[in-house]
Amino acid sequence: MNKPTPLSGFPELLPSQRTVEREVIATLSRTFELHGFGNIETRAVEPMDQLLRKGDTSKEVYVLRRLQEDDSSRTESNRSGGMGLHFDLTVPFARYVLENAGKLEFPFRRYQIQKVWRGERPQEGRFREFAQADIDIVGRDTLPFHHDVEVARVMLEALGKLTFLPGFTLQVNNRKLIQGFYAGLGAPDVEETMRLIDKLDKMPADEVGKLLVSEAGLSDDQAAKCLELATITATDDSFVEKVRALGVESELLEEGLSELATLINATAPLTGPDSGSNSVRVVADLSIARGLDYYTGTVFETRLDGYETLGSICSGGRYDALASDGKTTYPGVGISLGVSRVLVPLVQKGVLDGDRKVPSTVLVAVADEESRAEADSAAQQLRAHNVACEVSPNAAKFGKQIRFAERRGIPYVLFATEGGYEIKDIRTGDQVPADPATWTPQNESDLKPQVVVNNEEKK
Repeated sequence: MNKPTPLSGFPELLPSQRTVEREVIATLSRTFELHGFGNIETRAVEPMDQLLRKGDTSKEVYVLRRLQEDDSSRTESNRSGGMGLHFDLTVPFARYVLENAGKLEFPFRRYQIQKVWRGERPQEGRFREFAQADIDIVGRDTLPFHHDVEVARVMLEALGKLTFLPGFTLQVNNRKLIQGFYAGLGAPDVEETMRLIDKLDKMPADEVGKLLVSEAGLSDDQAAKCLELATITATDDSFVEKVRALGVESELLEEGLSELATLINATAPLTGPDSGSNSVRVVADLSIARGLDYYTGTVFETRLDGYETLGSICSGGRYDALASDGKTTYPGVGISLGVSRVLVPLVQKGVLDGDRKVPSTVLVAVADEESRAEADSAAQQLRAHNVACEVSPNAAKFGKQIRFAERRGIPYVLFATEGGYEIKDIRTGDQVPADPATWTPQNESDLKPQVVVNNEEKK
């Protein structure tokens, strides 16, 4: 068999790199559960009509069919529109809520960390198969605004605990604010105006201004006002007066200003150098609109400090009518972190890695093959009190066994002696007597692989 060629857009991590991913997932899960979010997992496939019911995503969906599909199953598949792999976790979550509404307690708080698939062109930070971490709070018919604040605070807390990652900037806006502004300005097509403003992170402002006139039907003065609104940013509620100074009035605009100011003020204690975490900051950024049409209020986008070219790595918002069975509507608010989008570029560049290639804390040395049974017994004694270990694969000279442990990143080697056992810390050279039935490392961090940051690669 020839050496296989890697599939573009389907990243696979080495064991030490998986240490980083697993630590991120464990940290996120612990934080979400501390706030009462329950974990779910949805199926990988959804009916095509379900996947395509919101937004223009037809080019991104991987369609499924059986290789041995017969005529009858092909007809049935055509009637149902077929099946596809889910491209995010929000659409299957909406379906999950509708299917299980009678068994859920509302407001329903869920977190979900799972793979998704998109058939888009791979590039840095964008993959065809990747992991996402979502949190959502869903209500029945109504959902108070304070849950928007809560979702932002929970994700900020989770990101702040990922201390080995660079800092994060959470950009926040409110669709009510920008929709109310455009409507109060007299824009003939508010939705088209919003769609074009959302292009500002990809196109120069003067080009977007021309599109606002030619495609959204705005006058030059109206286009200029829209672009001026989009330049407003603030880390506190000072943006409110900046918006009002533009001279546009509407009830929806005021509602959006109030909600955004409330969120900015409520998240302030979790940001900055006194937050007790890595650098996380929240910015009111009135250029943020989010392209998907189901957002109705708060919208989030997040940039990774120093890696802004990755685009938004954590996004979401408020959706008041994503899920409905015709009788009951289930409004919600959620935010999604692109786990692979953040981590894969960093581990591939060597910025982040695990400090060992295996989970073993101890290598049990083997003096000769006749004593392998004793080595196996010592290893079992270590494992009985949760010290991960492995037995040397051969009875080579002890120096070679130590080098074997070094290559794998194993910090300790256990040797049998005439009087019992001794354990050697191969990083320092210290060697002391040890009873495998009770020994544990003095440094608790040695019990499992740790994430390490390569600051030289960072530069």
